[in-house]
Amino acid sequence: MCGIAGLYLKNPALHAKLGALFAPMLIEMTQRGPDSAGVAIYRNPVKPTEIKFSLAHDDPEYNWKHIDASLEDSLDCDARISQIANHCLLVTTAREDDVVKWLKANAPGVRIVGSGHMVEIFKETGLPADVYRTFGLADASGSHIIGHTRMATESAVTTAGSHPFATGSDLCLVHNGSLSNHNRLRENLRRAGMEFQTENDSEVAAAYMTWKLRSGATLREALQDGLKDLDGFYTFLVGTADGFAVLRDPIACKHAVIAETDDWVAMATEYRAIARLPGADSARIWEPEPATIYSWGGNA
Repeated sequence: MCGIAGLYLKNPALHAKLGALFAPMLIEMTQRGPDSAGVAIYRNPVKPTEIKFSLAHDDPEYNWKHIDASLEDSLDCDARISQIANHCLLVTTAREDDVVKWLKANAPGVRIVGSGHMVEIFKETGLPADVYRTFGLADASGSHIIGHTRMATESAVTTAGSHPFATGSDLCLVHNGSLSNHNRLRENLRRAGMEFQTENDSEVAAAYMTWKLRSGATLREALQDGLKDLDGFYTFLVGTADGFAVLRDPIACKHAVIAETDDWVAMATEYRAIARLPGADSARIWEPEPATIYSWGGNA
């Protein structure tokens, strides 16, 4: 079942209100997904010489304080951390591959939730309102955000199994639907060097996008190829550094609606998640067509 929602603010004057505007959108999707929730928020870009990691640990008492100093000593880099509940943001000048290897060897139990120059990903089990409150997102500022409320069907209810799933630098994906060929695709992608943390079919879709992008495809090309390679019923909402893209499968049986004004673009599984946005009553509203890519922000 699940619920997805996204908000892209075209008007920079609204950036300070991003978290407050998105809160009712995500919470309205609670009945579609009460098991867990998560968001990917685009804010606070780091320097071109830095990379920002979103990290998580299942232990809420996990001691994050050793990571930055140890990383600096080991990789001869600058690093700083900030803890938010059981997640942590790590900003460093080290190479991404080196950080990934170091975390695997020196921080067992720490999961990389996402990485890039802008994106921050937070996700947890529980009701969407509680998850939103846990990470203090109501006061968040930023340019755009995508979120997901999950009703687990194909894998366990865990923090790792929550959405969004990272799909490369500053890219992430939320998904409403079900892929029928995810097990075969997972094995093929493993042979291509991709790694997986869960049995979630949405993680397979995310890994597929990463693989295509690393192979030189644009986001639009990756989504277009996905129409041939990803079998099932789905609506994808893919966040990027400067916007988001929406794609439904060729049958398009999963709900989706888009609304746009001069100030914002919003997408959700149901219109009630959009209705409380300022200006929603005069927005242009439509149902995205099957097998058609919609994008905003010059990201595809």
